[in-house]
This record gives sequence, structure tokens and C-alpha cells, in this order.
Amino acid sequence: MGGMGPSGRAAAFRGVDEGRQRQLNAQAPEVVDLRARVVGLFRPYRGRILLTTILVVVGAAIGVVPPLLVQSIFDQALFPTTGGAPDLSLLLRLVLTMIGLFLFSAVLGVTQTWLTSTVGNRVTGDLRVRLFDHLQAMELGFFTRTKTGVIQSRLQNDVGGVSDVLTNTITSILGNTVTVISALVAMVLIDWRLTIIAVILMPALVLVQRRVGQVRARIAGQTQESLSELTSITQETLSVSGILLSKSFNRQRAESERYRVENTNQVRLQVRRAMSGQGFFGVVQVIMASVPAVIYLVAGYLIVGGTGVITAGTVVAFTTVQARLLQPLMGLMRVALDLQTSRALFARIFEYLDLTPAIVDAPDAIEVSAAPGPLGRVEFREVVFRYPDAAPTSRPTLDGVSFVAEPGQHIAFVGPSGAGKTTVVYLAPRLYEASEGEVLFSGADVRTLTQESIVQNIGIVSQETYLFHASIADNLRYAKPDATDAELLAACRAANIHGAIMRFERGYDTIVGERGYRLSGGEKQRIAIARVLLKDPPVLLLDEATSALDTVSERVVQEALDNVARGRTTISIAHRLSTVVTADTIHVVDAGRIVESGTHTELLAQGGLYAELAVEQIAAATIMGMETPARPIEGS
Repeated sequence: MGGMGPSGRAAAFRGVDEGRQRQLNAQAPEVVDLRARVVGLFRPYRGRILLTTILVVVGAAIGVVPPLLVQSIFDQALFPTTGGAPDLSLLLRLVLTMIGLFLFSAVLGVTQTWLTSTVGNRVTGDLRVRLFDHLQAMELGFFTRTKTGVIQSRLQNDVGGVSDVLTNTITSILGNTVTVISALVAMVLIDWRLTIIAVILMPALVLVQRRVGQVRARIAGQTQESLSELTSITQETLSVSGILLSKSFNRQRAESERYRVENTNQVRLQVRRAMSGQGFFGVVQVIMASVPAVIYLVAGYLIVGGTGVITAGTVVAFTTVQARLLQPLMGLMRVALDLQTSRALFARIFEYLDLTPAIVDAPDAIEVSAAPGPLGRVEFREVVFRYPDAAPTSRPTLDGVSFVAEPGQHIAFVGPSGAGKTTVVYLAPRLYEASEGEVLFSGADVRTLTQESIVQNIGIVSQETYLFHASIADNLRYAKPDATDAELLAACRAANIHGAIMRFERGYDTIVGERGYRLSGGEKQRIAIARVLLKDPPVLLLDEATSALDTVSERVVQEALDNVARGRTTISIAHRLSTVVTADTIHVVDAGRIVESGTHTELLAQGGLYAELAVEQIAAATIMGMETPARPIEGS
């Protein structure tokens, strides 16, 4: 079978843990018309695919011609069977022909690689963008009930696995099949008796190599698990939050020891992986070295026995052709698993593509600008809401909630933890759909409006501010990419953050760090407020925007919120009652229902739940007009 170079040895050990892979494949979802849908992905590139197929077939067929030329070189040019001196003219022509075939084959290979890589990666890119776009359209509830890692796995691992299938598997199957068939035909043409000997010995070699690959695949799987654990430790401990936690509890040495132990395990597995199968490999080497030797022996007996003419060229050409059979046969043995794996990957991807967003625009949806009511009016009419994963018999998160926020009004919601206050913020911009009742925006049911136009008219400031690992200016321009520097400055001055930004050495070009860790909580909140100001929406939703801040930061941020809320419809969810005392109307929510409504003074006078919440605050004096800060109530 010829010697086995580095590439051949790598191929012998290449593979996966087939048992584990088949288990994963069996867990793949069932997708109707999967094959037709996969074929549809290639339709835009069918011309290139046809050309690639032709090149693969031609390249594989040409690959068996040089051994036939070797036979002619030995038997007709170097050592003519008719006797006499070497025929140098014929030798030159045959050698030039071989070199020409090698050059032609190389050009075909480069062209084929470019075509397959282009088609495979473009199809993969199309699929990745299509999946990402589809996930962007999914409702908020999908992301609250699905792990981020699972979504990332679909986008990265599954689509990445498909890329390998698209660029390698199909052409590999076609090329290997043509190579095996053409090599067997060439072997028969050279000498059918030697072909029988080679075919008899071939299965033993293939089985031994497959066994080697399986052993290494199992160790490779353990190595990958160990590597994943190392990666997990790195992500957990070297992130900003992880470092802060380990330093806070003085656990740096413990974390280093945990990493060292897993690293030692990784080193051990890498050594095992390098040494595994060496005994099998020795057997493979013996068999591979023995096959040509056996052929030489058989050829000798045939020559001595006078059963047929076998020349030196015949033997050399035959062993050369036979050496080309090993890798194609190994590749074809993996065809079934590769195809099953690719089917599983495609099924997982199409499963996500087939997800139907729970919230979509109606076919006749209109823009907010075409709504009959005044811009900025928000109204709830007997709204009932249950989260999608809630039990049907459970208490609704909101139960018969009705209120109206007129343009320019400040409406506040307060109440104990779990009362359902934050859900109001989700329903107003239609991030969730009301189970019963109506949510109206500018006088129209939100289900009759386009989602894009609703969100365009709403600004949200939440308790947990999300900032990208980018400059302050880039984070601000997320709301308005074409905002000028003057607009940035104006928004930041209104949000009481311009002075703090200018104290940084690089000003607005300062990188805020992961999730804004270089900034204080108050600074992050004010940047979020400035970002909303750049958007300049008529409706503002404040979801406990100051609950996590200290008293000083709260006052600065609250002043910024008062600035941004001026002239806008504002719906705020209060953590500290001191932040909503000036609201036009305060709704007290308990167990999903509005139990009290009125101004701050009216609600205190009623002596109901609002008054109880006020009393429970350590700094209730602040609510009464004194300087002592208020203690926060429980968050929703």
C-alpha cells in the first residue's frame, strides 16, 4: 500500500467518537422536507456547484493516470521489454506528460478548493445571517426562557459544523468514490491477479486504521471536555465580575489551584492522546509495508511459474495505484456518519428558523403617526397578563389593570415585590402581548400598530444599564448613529453627565469597559438617560432607574430624569417612594391589581397600602419633606 506520510498518519487518526456522535444525531429534531430545504440553500450557487462537480470527477480520474505512465516509463522507455537501450525520446515525452498532468491536477485542485470554499462559506454565511435575523425577530419571552449559551451554540457550533459539511463532505464523497473506482479499474487493467491479492488484504488494513481512529477519538473527546472546563474557569474567574468576586473573598489562590489542577489533567490527556494507538499504528505500519512486499512475492512466483508476463513497470505501477486506495476508502467508510451528522446539524438550525415569533405585525398594521389619538397617550383597558410559561391555573401577573397616561403626564406604579409593576413596562411597547384586554398607544390598539413605530416613540431606562465595551460616544450613538458632537454634548448636559465625562483623560472617547465597569452606577445611569435623550421619544418608561444607587447619585440621576421627562409622557416603576412624590398619579399595585390611585398626598391621607409602604421606609421623613434619605421598598 506504500508508505504513510504525515498527512496519511493524521488521516488515520482523524475522526470523532462515533458512538457519542450518533447519540447526538439521534437527539436532533425532526424537520419536514429537510433534504429539499437544504438543497434550496445551494440553489443560488448551482452553476458553481456543477463546475465543482466536473472538476472533482476530472481531478480524481486524472489521479490514476500517472501510475499507468510509470508502467510505460519502466517497460517501454527505461527498460524496453523488447531489449535494447533506453528510449530517451519516449522517456522525455512520458516524463513531460506526467509533469503536465501534475500541473493540471494542481490547477484543478486549487480551483476546486476555491469553488468549494466560496460556495460552502457563502451558504454558511447566508444561513448564519438568516438565523440571526430570525432570532432578532423573536419576542422577549423567547430569550427569557432560553439559555444564551444554547442560542450561541446554534449560531456558532451548529452553523460552523454545517460549514465543514458544505465545504468538504459532498466533494469528499464524490472525489473518493471516483478515485476508488478509477483506481480499481486501473489495477485490473494492470494485472487482475495482483488486484485480487490487494483487495483481499485491504479490509484488514482499513479495520485496523478505523480502530486506531476510534481510540484516539474517545481520548480526544475527554481532552475537549477538559479544555472546555479550562475555558469555563477562565471565563468565570478572569471576567470583571469574577476577578472582583475572587478578590473580595481572597480566593485568588484557590482559583489558581483550580486552574492548575484542570491544566494538569489537560496535559495528561494530551500526552495520552499523543501516545494512544501507537501499538495499533505499529501494526498499521507493518501491514502497509507488507502489502507491497506480498505483491512483490506473488509477482516473483508468477514470473517463475511462467503463468504470465509481469514486468517491473507492472509491479511499480500497480503498487503506486494501490497506495491511492487507502484514504478514499477510509473517507467512504465515514460517509454514513458524516451525512447523518450534517442532517442533525441542519435539523437543529431549521428548528430555530421554523420558530414563529409570538408577537408579529398584523398584515394591515399602521404606523403610530396614523393612529387616531394624540401622540404619547398610553392606555390600559382591563389588561390581564400571564407569562407564557406560567401554569394556566396560576394567578395572573396583571389582573384587570386599567389606567390612562395622557401626553406630558407622569404616572407612577409602586407596590410590594412581585406585584406586577415591571410587567406594565413590558406591555406598553408590546415586548409582551396582553393575554386579555387592550393596550392602546396614541388611541390605537398596539396590535394594530407596527412594532417598529411603537418602539421608535418610546424610550426605556431600566435599573440595569447595559453598555457596550466601546467608547462613551459610541454607546451614546447607539440610539442615534448620525448624532453630531453638538447633539451628544447637549444630551449629556441635560443628563448631568457632561462634567463627569470631561474629567476622563480621553473625554467622550473613553472606553467604558465590559458592561461599563469603568464607570460608577450613577454615571452609567446618566449615560443611559443621555442615550434616551438622543432618541428624543414622546413616551418615557422608567423601570426602577435609581433603585441601585446611593443617595447622592440618586439625587443627581433623579434631576437628570426630571429633565428628560419634562414634556413627555412618563411611566415610572418606583423602588423608592421619594422618586415619585411629584407624579401626577400614583397607582399602587398589589397581587396584579391596582388597589389604590391618587397623588402622593391623597394616598398618604387614605392610610392604605401606600401609606404602609411609606412607613416601612427607614427614611420616611424624606417622603414627608425632610432631608433624611428614604429606605427602598422591595423591588418588583
